[in-house]
Amino acid sequence: MFKAAIIGGTGYGGAELCRQLIHHDQVELVTVSSIDHVGKKLGDVHLNLEGLSDLRFEELPATEVVKDVDVVFLGLPHTVSSHIAGEIRDTDARIIDLSGDFRLLNVDDYNSNYNTTHPFPELLGTYVYGFPEMNREQIRNATRIASPGCHATSVGLTLLPLAKAGMLDGPVFTTSATGSSGAGAYAKPITHHAVRVNNLKLYGIFKHVHRYELDRMAREAGATDNFSLEMTGVSAPMTRGILSHTMMQVPAHIDEAAMMDIYQQTYGDQPMIKVLENRTPQTVGIIGTCFAEVGFTLGPVRGGKRSLVTIAALDNLLKGGAGQAVQSMNICLGLEERAGLMSYVGIWP
Repeated sequence: MFKAAIIGGTGYGGAELCRQLIHHDQVELVTVSSIDHVGKKLGDVHLNLEGLSDLRFEELPATEVVKDVDVVFLGLPHTVSSHIAGEIRDTDARIIDLSGDFRLLNVDDYNSNYNTTHPFPELLGTYVYGFPEMNREQIRNATRIASPGCHATSVGLTLLPLAKAGMLDGPVFTTSATGSSGAGAYAKPITHHAVRVNNLKLYGIFKHVHRYELDRMAREAGATDNFSLEMTGVSAPMTRGILSHTMMQVPAHIDEAAMMDIYQQTYGDQPMIKVLENRTPQTVGIIGTCFAEVGFTLGPVRGGKRSLVTIAALDNLLKGGAGQAVQSMNICLGLEERAGLMSYVGIWP
């Protein structure tokens, strides 16, 4: 049995990390560290875990948490995670960071994006971007992994096949709607579910926090110098899930068969991706799972071009968060990629 620890396990992402690892038959969760709820059992805080584990939240130095474990997950907020990562930079344990602190390569982009100063800029670029559908072989050999953001995963899944096919060559416009759990476990005046449940609101217009991340992913996958991305988030009246749709222009000769071939070439053998042909993606069928649905619709030919809408749906806390981090853990530990992730079927309705 491999041994795993979590630093920062009281949030919604931490809850999902605990849920996945408690049920994993090849990895044992041995420590969950936090500055909140110290001494309480996991099930006292994450009610779905009641009776499933005797582990308690412990307040421990990060250097103690990483002793004698094979992998440590950092389930901490942006700008906090980087400080902890610096403290344990010399550990032999694999580190999987769920924050945005190591997803970017350029320190100026990071400082601008998160309105802060990165404490360990020399560590940028030492973490493999944990997007299995793009970087599986790098993840396999990695000891440091930066797990992608939830919106970046959803939008990125729609862009990756097009980037690899050389079709990201011009402006791209994306809108990505997310549930309230994406704002974290602690309510804020503008993100509290009570003010979202009967409301729709745009946020991050032209400055969404995942835009830099998506730009990096697209260019590394094959987007041209002419590629540009504008992104807007939508605060949706639901608890979990993301639905992203992206619009662009493609050559007139591209038809449905050609598009399906492009997507199947990228995702035909990917275990967590469902490419849809007879309907468009929606969140209800994948909530509670690590699957993502991907699809597209082509518009009519006009002036030698036609519009393309690509769509993806996923659970922001699973394929967009903890589940994807566990998927990367399985890969880098040499385990079956779907271990611990395939027992969950989506809830319907």
